[in-house]
Formats: sequence, structure tokens, C-alpha cells
Amino acid sequence: MTEPAPPTRLGLIAGNGTFPLEVARAARARGIAIVAVAHQGETSPLLEQFCDSLLWIRVGELQRIIDTFRQAGVRQAAMAGGITRARLAESFAPDARALAMLARVGRFSDDAVLRGVARELESEGIAVIDPVPMLPDVLVTAGLLAGPPPSEGQLADLKLAFALLAAIGPFDVGQTAAVRDGVVYAIEAVEGTDAALRRAYAAGGRGLIVAKAAKPSQDLRFDRPTVGPHTLDLLGEIGAAMLGVQAHQAMILDRDLTLERARELNLTVYGSA
Repeated sequence: MTEPAPPTRLGLIAGNGTFPLEVARAARARGIAIVAVAHQGETSPLLEQFCDSLLWIRVGELQRIIDTFRQAGVRQAAMAGGITRARLAESFAPDARALAMLARVGRFSDDAVLRGVARELESEGIAVIDPVPMLPDVLVTAGLLAGPPPSEGQLADLKLAFALLAAIGPFDVGQTAAVRDGVVYAIEAVEGTDAALRRAYAAGGRGLIVAKAAKPSQDLRFDRPTVGPHTLDLLGEIGAAMLGVQAHQAMILDRDLTLERARELNLTVYGSA
């Protein structure tokens, strides 16, 4: 499939974390105008400094997103950043278009909902693109990235964790697994990465080998596995020994800071091809 030409104006659907900021900053550096839609209570207010226009909405206001982009002449859009499950439980406010989309989707998994949103945008002539090509050095490369070289036992645990994620991925179950000495301590489910890792620590203690990978059918335009400084802080908190991340698919945000944090913690970060 031919990649769309780089946009001169990009619609940005912004969630939480630093990813929306990095996308907007990179687009601005390329001379691309940013028309952003940000989610109340989720998106960083810092995003505004990188945007030509910004609208704050509640989670679920799909028609407002589409109307904003159409009125601004947006023909290509990107999604960056997630929405916490707690926010969905507390303040989800789907409009009529979102409710109709959810009824067609038939299930409320992250992947299904994001695909549904993308189809709604594309039905209005707004192509949903992958913003990652605009970001230099954000994708994980293969091999040792930081920390001590992994032992054979750690690599065996990492291989087990990735095999497990590949096996359960078709069921739309999480992107993270925690293993030690051939024992699986946690697989990320609906609770999210942080809660899954704390659950693994409660069951297995320190020294866990943590793997993060995309699901086999995951649409990488809007849902890539991501690690950043917060990930390393949490791994340090639970005393993990190693983070294995899927090379060429997953992202490292704030790369220099993230890898420096790994070195401070003496924690191995490894890109698995």
C-alpha cells in the first residue's frame, strides 16, 4: 500500500503522556500545521505551545473531533497517547456518533475501539496515518540498549515472555508479561501495565524479566507498545532485572532520559528482534 504524502496540516487526537508532545514538536519542526483535539484530564496542557489550534473535549465526543478537523481542512490525522481506564469509567461521554460506532464495533477492547474511530475519520475523507516516521530514533533497535549484558537465563526468560505474548495476542490481551526463572508472574490485562507489574512483584518479588511487544494484529498507526522514563521508574520500584522491548515495533519516548535512568538503576534494556 502506498504511503500517503506528508501532510501540510495534521489533525492530532491527543491522549496522555509525552507522545502527543513529541509528535506535535516534530511536526512543527517540519513546517506542518497542527490542529489538535485534546482530552480533558488526560492531555498535558504543554501541548498547546506546539499547536496552531487546540480544542479540549471529553472522552467520547467523536463528532466534535470530526467537525473540528473538517472545518480546519484537515485531510490527515494521527492518534498519539492513551486514555486511562479510570478516565473511561469516570467521565466517558460518548455522543450519538460514538454510540453508533461502538454498536457497530460490538466490543469495547482498545484495539476494536481505535479501529472504529479510524474508520469514522476515514469515512469523512480524513486518512489516519502513523506519526512515528516523523520522529527520529524513537523506534527500538535490536540488541543491548542500556545496562549490563543479559545472562543466558535472562534471555531464555525473555524468549518465553515474548512467545507468551505472541500466543495470547490474538485474544487482544495486553502487551506486557513478567517472567523469572521460567515462571510467568503476570500478563497485562485490562488493569494496564503499571498494575500488572505491581501484581507480578507482589507474587514474585525482585529480579523479574519484563517483556513488552505489539499484538500480532495490532494496528501500529495508533497503538504501539511504548516505554519511557515512567516505565523505568516503575521497574526500579519493583526491582526488575531486565526490560525486553520488541525491536522495530515498540517506541522509547524521551530516549536519552529513559536509557540514562536504566543505567542508573543497573537495569538491562534489550531490543529483541
